[in-house]
Amino acid sequence: MADECFGHPRLAAMYDVLDPDRGDLDAYLELAEAEGARQVLDIGCGTGVFALLLAGRGIEAVGVDPARASLDVARGKPGSERVRWICGDATALPPLRADLATMTANVAQAIVDPWRWRETLRGAREALRPGGRLVFETRDPAARAWEGWNRAASYSVTDVPGDGAVESWVELVEVAWPLVTFRWTYVFAADGQVLTSDSTLRFREREEIGTELAAQGYVVEDVRDAPDRPGREFVFVARRA
Repeated sequence: MADECFGHPRLAAMYDVLDPDRGDLDAYLELAEAEGARQVLDIGCGTGVFALLLAGRGIEAVGVDPARASLDVARGKPGSERVRWICGDATALPPLRADLATMTANVAQAIVDPWRWRETLRGAREALRPGGRLVFETRDPAARAWEGWNRAASYSVTDVPGDGAVESWVELVEVAWPLVTFRWTYVFAADGQVLTSDSTLRFREREEIGTELAAQGYVVEDVRDAPDRPGREFVFVARRA
C-alpha cells in the first residue's frame, strides 16, 4: 500500500511542488548514460520525475508504482506518452530486458517487509538483462537521520498552484528498530483541511544489504557515497550475475 502523500489525490498533485529539488537524481542519470542504457526500469517512480528525465534523453523508461494517484500525476505531464507506466510493484512485472533498474530516494527503505524486499530484488533481477545493474540508495543507520525529523526543523509554508498556501512539517512517531515511523502534516489555508501521511522506513546495515543482494543473484560492484547527502547514505550498484 502507498503512503497517503503518494496515494491521496490532493497530496500527490502537490508532491513535486513541496519537493522541487531533485538534484539527487543527477547521479542516476549520469550512471544511465555512462552505461549506455537503452531501457531503464524505475521502481517506485512516484510522480514520474526520473522516468521523464530518462525519456527526455531518448532512453526507454518503464515506471512502476503502487500509488495510482501519483501515476495519474505522472501521466498528466508533458512527454508522459514516451514512458511505459505500470501500476503495481516489482514483484509482478511484464517481461523486460532492462539495462538498469533503479530505486531512488526512499523507495528501497519503504519496502519494510523482509519477504517483499527479497521479492522486489528478485523481480528487479528478472527484469534485467544478464549483466544489467540495480542501483538504489539507503540511509546509513549510523547517521541517525530520524533525530532531525521534527516540526522545528521541517516547518514550511509553500504556495501551491490551485491550493494556495500549504503548511507542512514532519514529526517522528516511533523508533522500533529497525523500523522508523514518521508523520507529515499538511494544512491547507484555502479551506482549512488538514491531511496527514504516515510513513515507515526500514534501516538496513550495509553488510545485511550485501548479503541479501548476493542471495538474490547479484554481485555488488560498488557502494558509493550519495553526492547530495555525503556521509549519510549508501548507494549500492549491483550487477545481475
